[in-house]
Amino acid sequence: MKNVLVSGAGGFVGQALCPLLESSGWTVCKTSRHPRPGFTGIGNIGPTTDWRVALEGVTAVAHLAARVHVMHDEAADPLVEFRNANRDASANLARQAAQAGVKRFIYLSSIKVNGERTPDHPFRATDPANPQDAYAVSKWEAEQALHEIAAATGLEVVVLRPPLVYGPGVKANFLRLLNLVERGIPLPLGMVKNRRSLFYVGNLADAIRVCLEHPSAAGKTFLPCDGTPLSSADLVRRIAAALGKSPRLLPIPPTLLKLAGLLTGKSAEIARLLDSLEIDDSGLQHDLGWRPPYTLEQGLAATAAWYRRERAR
Repeated sequence: MKNVLVSGAGGFVGQALCPLLESSGWTVCKTSRHPRPGFTGIGNIGPTTDWRVALEGVTAVAHLAARVHVMHDEAADPLVEFRNANRDASANLARQAAQAGVKRFIYLSSIKVNGERTPDHPFRATDPANPQDAYAVSKWEAEQALHEIAAATGLEVVVLRPPLVYGPGVKANFLRLLNLVERGIPLPLGMVKNRRSLFYVGNLADAIRVCLEHPSAAGKTFLPCDGTPLSSADLVRRIAAALGKSPRLLPIPPTLLKLAGLLTGKSAEIARLLDSLEIDDSGLQHDLGWRPPYTLEQGLAATAAWYRRERAR
């Protein structure tokens, strides 16, 4: 049997993953907060969520649901909220999955567990964890809790730490960048020569599929990405090409941009545009023989096509 529970099935990644799994012979149990056609409602995820109905007959779990990183968190104690939804909820699901006889558990973590930037070399799965904010801390603690459960129960845990994921349905910073490029807004990134890894959502979905099926994935942590990293300036150029626009890049020295970030209280946002965050994805390639099925150009083309459709509505 190939029965898989996908938590967060209606989200950005879930909407790409579920059709792929179904076309690959999996029967997918999709969960959401509230019951709706095709989905099992489980309420807000937390340390006491009852997953028994969703886990009936399931042989694997792809755990995508999470409290995601937000720029301006209004929670009284963000770390408590992140731990509740990410660490404790994930451990609760894994324990119930093990009790239900689930064999494999895929956990979608984040490259932020490794850190915010790569000054010396691309991040590797063997590098020490260096989470810098509440979201990343909760993801790292969730990984550790899952491995403890795996050691005690035999549940095969596989961790994926992707970088920025883009594709149809993308939100947040990548969507804002699409808007700026489409509107022809000049961007002060012409002199930025950083290196940042990206991951197309279709490639992430395929990586999850392989990790569900491949015997050698059990117990491992993988850092997946599209391949060759891009500078922020190159990304703008590629997005502009996909949208059929001309890139408008101003040659502003990065030191001035960092100063502007300090003066405006937006140092973190500026750092994400200037710093490098590069991934070494050789583990997935070596251990599982996996290669991204979509190129960067194909991923950006699909994203641009979706964006144009949304703008036309």
